[in-house]
Amino acid sequence: MQSEWAVIDRWIRRLLFDARYFWWLASITILGDLALSQLIIRYVSYTEIDWETYMAQVEVYIKGELDYSKITGPTGPLVYPAGHLRIHQMLYSLTDSGTNVFLAQQLYCALYIATLVLSCVIYRRAGGIPNWVVLLLPLSKRLHSIFILRLFNDCWAVLFMQAAVVAYQTEYDDVGTLFLSLALSVKMSVLLYLPAILVVFYKRLGVLGMFRHLITLGASHALLALPFLEEDPWAYLNSAFEFSRVFLYKWTVNWRMLDEQVFLSKSWANALLLGHLTVLVAFGLFKWCKNDGGVWFLLKRGFSAPDSPGSPNAVSADFIATTLFTSNIIGILCARSLHYQFYSWYAQQLPFIAWRTKYPVIIKLVLLAVVEYAWNVFPSTTTSSSLLLVANIALVAGIWSGYPNGKR
Repeated sequence: MQSEWAVIDRWIRRLLFDARYFWWLASITILGDLALSQLIIRYVSYTEIDWETYMAQVEVYIKGELDYSKITGPTGPLVYPAGHLRIHQMLYSLTDSGTNVFLAQQLYCALYIATLVLSCVIYRRAGGIPNWVVLLLPLSKRLHSIFILRLFNDCWAVLFMQAAVVAYQTEYDDVGTLFLSLALSVKMSVLLYLPAILVVFYKRLGVLGMFRHLITLGASHALLALPFLEEDPWAYLNSAFEFSRVFLYKWTVNWRMLDEQVFLSKSWANALLLGHLTVLVAFGLFKWCKNDGGVWFLLKRGFSAPDSPGSPNAVSADFIATTLFTSNIIGILCARSLHYQFYSWYAQQLPFIAWRTKYPVIIKLVLLAVVEYAWNVFPSTTTSSSLLLVANIALVAGIWSGYPNGKR
């Protein structure tokens, strides 16, 4: 009997800690989350928020309207890029003009599981994280709600962005940029990754390679948006990429501790932008280029041979995931307003981010629990917003003092 328990204990330890058994545990986690998601669909009520608006906007487009400023729905005008509209046109056809919500939930369930699989791939390729951390990925109540109970378009941006990270990790850079373009065509929030992506491109491909990918990114997006750009380019750009948009105070998850007048003020927006740029520049100058001889060495090397890699070292899968996720969370930390669906932008990245700090395991788990708690308080409070701010700052600071270039 004792020997049988010893065998069981050995197998459990292998599942939890031995990298060779990562996909055994990941597969169990994925299948378990699939079952959980189906139970949620069956027993938890669907909540209508934006789905009907998405479908109404598609109907306007199908009827022939190409002026982006005139494509509207029950909750307002279309404020997302062209990829969003084309995806929901497909969903409109598959779900009987949006009326078959159950089928839509099943499609979003598949979408959620796909992002979970991609997250596992990212974790495995980057390494430096014990297997058992993947067990944390299905534990978010809010994330399940965003995907399968509310059907937000953010979920599509997450899918394409996760696919882009995997492609970059496996050195399929052109494929990665196409996925990046698809992600950006759904939500302009994907621009939060751009600083780290530029660093990766510069290091791996050099100056010319970096600009080639930027051109590819712009051209592929323009192709998706071509009918709208031909009709009225300014209407499209102003609607799809409205950087001056001010979100309502009543829906925000962050900065609830501020007075509404301060929250909506231009000076506060400028302060956050300055903070965002400062933190990014600090990581760029003192962390992301440190192992390659420093930023000035890289600049000199890159511009003296623009068609060669900017870094003398190979760009690892770990560095790619770590820097991209860091760039993303810095943007989230400094965002003027976060709505509940925005949690999907980094929910599946949070365990990875926590394991790029040097905090004790118990502190990592507490930070993850605090972030999850804050995103589940509705409406947000001074306490929940303050806790979210502290946790996000702690994670960014932890990366700074931990493993900003990855652990391997």
